[in-house]
Order: sequence, then structure tokens, then C-alpha cells
Amino acid sequence: MRTVLNILNFVLGGFATTFCWLLATLISIVLIFTLPLTRSCWEITKLSLLPYGNEAVHVDELNPAGRNTLLNTGGTLLNIFWLVLFGWWLCLMHIASGIAQCFTIIGIPVGIANFKIAAIALWPVGRRVVSVETARAAREASARTRFQ
Repeated sequence: MRTVLNILNFVLGGFATTFCWLLATLISIVLIFTLPLTRSCWEITKLSLLPYGNEAVHVDELNPAGRNTLLNTGGTLLNIFWLVLFGWWLCLMHIASGIAQCFTIIGIPVGIANFKIAAIALWPVGRRVVSVETARAAREASARTRFQ
């Protein structure tokens, strides 16, 4: 089912959003001062291409023992920088694509996936794209660590 939905996503506009993420990745590589953003760009490019079966998870949930206040502060500053340079237009691209996809009944699930990615597009630094199963296991482990 995931494969069918991923193909449907690509056909109904996912190619455009993935292309925009690839463009943002290339721009972040070319501009030397944006190199720290390249990893996040690439991670969300993968999510934009294959949104079903994958999920963006914050690194603190993947490795709760490795939380670091200094790195989180640096990530927040990078996210603000990201929002100004890339985040707003990538978010708008996902919203426009999601609205267009929701005009058809078959495109509604794909449109909803684009709305989820639109939220991630605003604040992607510190997120990794992992399988849904890995994300669920990481969240459960993080919750067990926090509440023990």
C-alpha cells in the first residue's frame, strides 16, 4: 500500500516538491555559509519523495541519552536561518501542492501528507527521516526514559 501511495504522491505533484527540495539542497551546498543546512535539506528531500513509510523524527527522540543543550541551541539558530532563506517558500510549495491534490478524492491522502511535510519544512534542522517502525520504537524508548 505504501508503494502505491508513494507512486500516487509522485504523479500528483510530489515530483515538483521533491525538485524544490533538491534545489534547496543544491543551493545550500553552493553557498558555503549554508552547509550546516545541507543534511536537513537532504533528509526532507527523501521524505518529500517517499512520504509513506517514512517519518521525520527529531534526533533527541532517536537518541535520548545524547541530548545536548548547546547543540539544541545551535539547531534553533540554524532553523531560524533556514526559515528566512528556504523554509517559507518550501512550506508554501507543499501547501499549494496539498491543496491541489485535495481537489480530487484520490489525492486527499497525498495532500494530507504534503500538509505534514509543510510543517516540517519550516523547522527541519535536527530531524532525521526514518521508517515508521523505527520512529515508533524511538518514541516508545524516549517515553520510557523520560517517565522512569
